[in-house]
Amino acid sequence: MLAAERHAKITAALRSDGAVKVVELAEFLEVSEMTIRRDLDVLDESEVLRKVHGGAIARGNRGVEPPSTAKAARQHAEKVAIGRAALGAVEDGMTIAVSAGTTTLELARLLRGRSSITVVTNSISIFQELTGDPDEPNPIVYLTGGSRTPSDALVGPIANSALDSFRVDAVFLGVHGFDIESGLTTPNIAEAETNRRLIATGRRLFVLADNTKYREVGTNVFGRMSDIDTLVVDDGLHASDRAALAPHLENIVIADTEKE
Repeated sequence: MLAAERHAKITAALRSDGAVKVVELAEFLEVSEMTIRRDLDVLDESEVLRKVHGGAIARGNRGVEPPSTAKAARQHAEKVAIGRAALGAVEDGMTIAVSAGTTTLELARLLRGRSSITVVTNSISIFQELTGDPDEPNPIVYLTGGSRTPSDALVGPIANSALDSFRVDAVFLGVHGFDIESGLTTPNIAEAETNRRLIATGRRLFVLADNTKYREVGTNVFGRMSDIDTLVVDDGLHASDRAALAPHLENIVIADTEKE
């Protein structure tokens, strides 16, 4: 099979699934994994896709906001690991803010039964996760209200006004992308403002992001790398990227991923 044919099949798979893995592409196209890695290098250089650990993801336009259902299926094992790694920062008696997001949802699942904490969130999914069982000793949970985005965040004036009423010990924030030069970004301008209000409520900021979010840049900037107290990211982040990020961050926690 010619390289051009492989490239066409790889881009077709990306359009269908949003992400591809080297191992699966090698089997599907009946070539070596080394050949696939070279193909991904070429397609990355031409900005057709973005190469990540073990595969590649589609390059979306900066104003495109994927729905939460699409994001939930991607890097699931990594998100579970990040949630588990972030859990240790939640101490009894704390009041925390947890933003909407598929990674922060994994942290929320681990907070069930923690009646000693209080949670402020702008996510219906997280609210339901923490209040779904009336017989369980759940945290106290406050839901902001607001307009719902495709990424399942409640945003806008109602959400912002609600957040202005809180001060919390720590904010656990999911992001569309983080980048050394651009900072923390999202494709949604209303979500950017709500995220600014979320950050302002807390004494400490924990950003929870899987490795594919690094160098992803959305249209709207809502924070700087220097705003982050701790970045929690999975072990798929390359060592060179960790080294590049280290001077810009106070603390990086690497979550060990159990492959599914």
